[in-house]
Amino acid sequence: MKNAGIGIGLIAVVVVLIWLFTGFFIVQEGQQAVITQFGKYHSTVGAGFNWRLPYPIQRHEIVVVTQIRSVDVGRDTIIKATGLRDSAMLTEDENIVEIKFAVQYRLNDARAYLFESKDPSAAVVQAAETAVREVVGKMKMDMALAEERDQIGPRVRVLMQTILDRYKVGVEIVAINLQQSGVRPPEQVQAAFDDVLRAGQERERAKNEAQAYANDVVPRAVGSASRLKEEADAYKARIVAQAQGDAQRFSSVLTEYQKAPQVTRDRMYTDAMQQVYTNVTKVMVESRQGSNLLYLPIDKIMQMTAQDGVAASANGSSLPSSGNLPSAVTQPPPVTSPLDPRTRDASRTRERETR
Repeated sequence: MKNAGIGIGLIAVVVVLIWLFTGFFIVQEGQQAVITQFGKYHSTVGAGFNWRLPYPIQRHEIVVVTQIRSVDVGRDTIIKATGLRDSAMLTEDENIVEIKFAVQYRLNDARAYLFESKDPSAAVVQAAETAVREVVGKMKMDMALAEERDQIGPRVRVLMQTILDRYKVGVEIVAINLQQSGVRPPEQVQAAFDDVLRAGQERERAKNEAQAYANDVVPRAVGSASRLKEEADAYKARIVAQAQGDAQRFSSVLTEYQKAPQVTRDRMYTDAMQQVYTNVTKVMVESRQGSNLLYLPIDKIMQMTAQDGVAASANGSSLPSSGNLPSAVTQPPPVTSPLDPRTRDASRTRERETR
């Protein structure tokens, strides 16, 4: 009997050890384990090798917390009461739009996910429908279809997270993805709204082209205006400087004229004639006495003089004398001009003698 008692004790110890070893469990990375004691929440443990009291005292449930889950919102089920799809929403201006989108979420609290909601996935869908109806209900139809279409997702996400946090579902909304045709009017007016959207796209395209044209033309116009302004400023400065120089030169000439009028007049006449005859190759001189017109081909005379000079240099002789010049210009009469002071004095003398 003693040996039997010892054997039973050993068996009981082995059974207890095996029962205790059943409390060891492993939690993988990205998972959490929720431990319950007699069906009541006890604790939450993270990834690693863990131990709990064996069943039936404690139990554990593994929950994946990093997995991205997704649910679709906006079904094509026809509601008998309204005859519209389940995805139909009422806008602020009492029009109807159909919205379909997908909700991506993950768990951020394993305890709340298991114990605070009977069906967390259904809670997410209901929160999404509530949020989207509230967001669309504050928009006009045109804004929901075009202008503020991209803002529906962020607004729904914020409102959904607020609702789920209020009910402690233990879910974090990651993103709201509108489908390609996620926001659309009812089929009865789909064609008309497609035309409106195409017109809006055409307007944006024309606006972008006009902006590109303006970006090309305006800088060039500004550059041209700056260049013209600089040229005008340079012309103004040149003209003003020239006018000031002329005024100063006139003042200096006036001063000299007041000192010696006759000498100044002769000097001015000589300078004027030199300036006139500088670029002249032919001179026509009228002789008042014989009424003959004297022709002086200055260019020919200079050319012949140069040729004679070259020939004389080659032969070792001196420059040609005045006898080698053309007879028409051997003894030219004195060149006079009505502006010459001497001519004016002679004319006055003849007038006095006639009187």
